[in-house]
Amino acid sequence: MTADQPAAPRPWKPGRPGSGRGAPRAQAAPRAQTTPRAQAGSRERAGARERAAAPERAAARQGGAARQGGAARQGGAARQGVAGRKGVAGREGTAASKGAAPRERAAPRERAAARERALRFARPERGPGAPRSPRRPTRGSLLEALRGAQTRVRKAWDRPLTAYYLIMGGSLLIIVLGLVMVYSASQIKALQSGLAPSYFFRKQLLAAVLGGALLLLAVRMPIKLHRAFAYPLLAGSVFLMCLVQVPGIGVAVNGNQNWISFGGPFLLQPSEFGKLALVLWGADLLARKQDKRLLAQWKHLLVPLVPAAALLLGLIMLGGDMGTAIILTAILFGLLWLAGAPTRLFAGVLAFAVAIGVLLIKTSANRMSRLACIGATEPGPNDQCWQAVHGIYALANGGWFGSGLGASMEKWGELPEPHTDFIFAITGEELGLAGTLSVLVLFAALGYAGIRVAGRTEDHFVRYAAGGVTTWITAQAVVNIGAVLGLLPIAGVPLPLFSYGGSALLPTMFAIGLLIAFARAEPSARAALATRQPALRKKLARVRRKTMRRRVKKRPSGER
Repeated sequence: MTADQPAAPRPWKPGRPGSGRGAPRAQAAPRAQTTPRAQAGSRERAGARERAAAPERAAARQGGAARQGGAARQGGAARQGVAGRKGVAGREGTAASKGAAPRERAAPRERAAARERALRFARPERGPGAPRSPRRPTRGSLLEALRGAQTRVRKAWDRPLTAYYLIMGGSLLIIVLGLVMVYSASQIKALQSGLAPSYFFRKQLLAAVLGGALLLLAVRMPIKLHRAFAYPLLAGSVFLMCLVQVPGIGVAVNGNQNWISFGGPFLLQPSEFGKLALVLWGADLLARKQDKRLLAQWKHLLVPLVPAAALLLGLIMLGGDMGTAIILTAILFGLLWLAGAPTRLFAGVLAFAVAIGVLLIKTSANRMSRLACIGATEPGPNDQCWQAVHGIYALANGGWFGSGLGASMEKWGELPEPHTDFIFAITGEELGLAGTLSVLVLFAALGYAGIRVAGRTEDHFVRYAAGGVTTWITAQAVVNIGAVLGLLPIAGVPLPLFSYGGSALLPTMFAIGLLIAFARAEPSARAALATRQPALRKKLARVRRKTMRRRVKKRPSGER
């Protein structure tokens, strides 16, 4: 039997089930056997189908690769920046024009957010040593920075120890800078008088040391002791002012007899201590009347404060020192203002004081000439405005940053009193506008701190005393600096804490100690100092241990 012949049918056997009993089963159709030729044909047809489907699969693979490449290109464009985004947008626009579904336009906020994200990711990566690109500050960022700085400054001003640090730091800086300028401004004056160049500086340094002791004493004294000390101080000042007028005891300096000689170069001006006496005694008087609620009556407000101040003013004017009388009058008005004097009463007392001042000025040719030198640019007849004009010359020569410490030209005999009343002019010539503004800022900080102490306390004596001291120092600084600038007549008062003069420095430093004691006495300041003292003690102990360890020498290796 060949491969082409069909296979023979199988014979029927009786035991097999069929369609009927005894009937033979119908023969099934013979299976077609796959010949080698048929197998080859089927393989050829399968290959043909695969070849026909290959382009479709290739196209599908190319489409997937294109989609992946497009996504990669979009990510790269986001990192590369605006140029990459434009290219991708162009390609996406082309694809959309070819049949892609158009995208809906995003909202302006979404577009802005997408732009910011793209710019953030498109920034070039910086290496460890690459410089940072400067960011341009915007208007909003500048406003926020200014508001933040204003908030920090306000918080710093509101701290409980701000007044304490301002008073202590500002006064010490003024004293130190004053010592430097006294040494620089007084060298030529000392040489012209046949003295050592450092003569005035050494006397001022000794006065500063004694004043430092008085300052510490005032800081440590309790407030009750300050109030008790006011009456002996007032009585002693009045007694010494009376001794000034006794012949042989009182000494006249520059036409004013307000000094007492203790032998040799040591002189004392009692009127400077009269300022401190008026502040303490007036503060205690007003505080006691405030506690009894008597200040609402005019007679209790004026008596005996105004008569006592008039007594001091009369003793001072007997010696011809109108500058000190102006400062005492300012202290009196400051105390009345703090006591809440009515406007009519305050205006009446002020008008009376101005009338007396005008009368005293018109009756003195020297005072009239000083009044005529306000704003003068030429010495005038008989060189009556010589000092005022050369003070302006000294300030003009200084410029922005001055001619240098010790390089002043006006102190070589051109400017009278360069180390006392007109030391501010020498400061402007040697340190320039920067130096004079520094002095003004220090006095302004001192005045602000004094006003803050007077305004935040609940003790009436502390309020009146702090306000009186602040009025004293501020008014004297304004009168002195105004005379140097040619805005006020020359009153002959020194710049507090700055000019040469031990009689003026000692009571002023005691008054600064009062302000420091009052600033420390505030409840919040006392609590802040109590919390900082243990930390300070620990730091000092740590520094002491380190110092002792350095002093201990290492023993030799053979020594036990």
